[in-house]
Amino acid sequence: MKSFHPLDKVRVVLSHPSHPGNIGATARAMKTMGLNSLYLVNPRVFPDKDAEARAAGAWDILNSARVCVDLDEALSGTVLAAAVTARPRDLSHEVFDARRGARELLGHARQYPVALVFGTEMSGLTTLEVSKCQIVVHIPANPDYSSLNLASAVQVMAYELRMGLPELELLPPVAGIAADFNDIELLYRHLERVSVSSGFLDPLEPKRLMQRMRRLFARARLEKEEVNILRGILSAVEKRIQSQITSYK
Repeated sequence: MKSFHPLDKVRVVLSHPSHPGNIGATARAMKTMGLNSLYLVNPRVFPDKDAEARAAGAWDILNSARVCVDLDEALSGTVLAAAVTARPRDLSHEVFDARRGARELLGHARQYPVALVFGTEMSGLTTLEVSKCQIVVHIPANPDYSSLNLASAVQVMAYELRMGLPELELLPPVAGIAADFNDIELLYRHLERVSVSSGFLDPLEPKRLMQRMRRLFARARLEKEEVNILRGILSAVEKRIQSQITSYK
């Protein structure tokens, strides 16, 4: 069986990048630190000559970049995704600085695919995109001028991942079989459906129930078996609701 280097399991995801030059510079930043998996969510322009010029030799990464229609596709199969953002969020997930966030990702990358998610150059990640991740990573910077160029932010995180490799042997292994993005998203859909059918959630006034549930389960770092148990409970509730509806007819 082919053995994988932990960095081989780290995806760099750029969501809706608007400048092709930043895509090329990102590929170059990745290659200098040994990262090779680039995912692009609905890029404005790609492929492009500016991207090729800024890649400066990292054309293998650029040419193998996977273009995705949405963030769900880019995160499919991952067990941990880190939203890289400087903006404070209400109801945010657990927040790590760049160094601790890189170590957290590496701990899982020994066994499973993980992702670093970066937003568009102008506005960064949306609240919905952050909710799709399990942790938030903040790059400490000058508070009076904290805006980082997209490729520069990728370079910082790629460097921290590289520097964290010697410490991998000291990190405890991930217990159990981690639930991946697809498992968790199916759980959220199931939970929302049952919450509506039971009358607990009013779809016309959802408030932020599902956002809070995402934050709760993100902290829990669910295993695959735990997701199966939760969905089993939800299925049992659905059957009971359906039987009650049938008995009233």
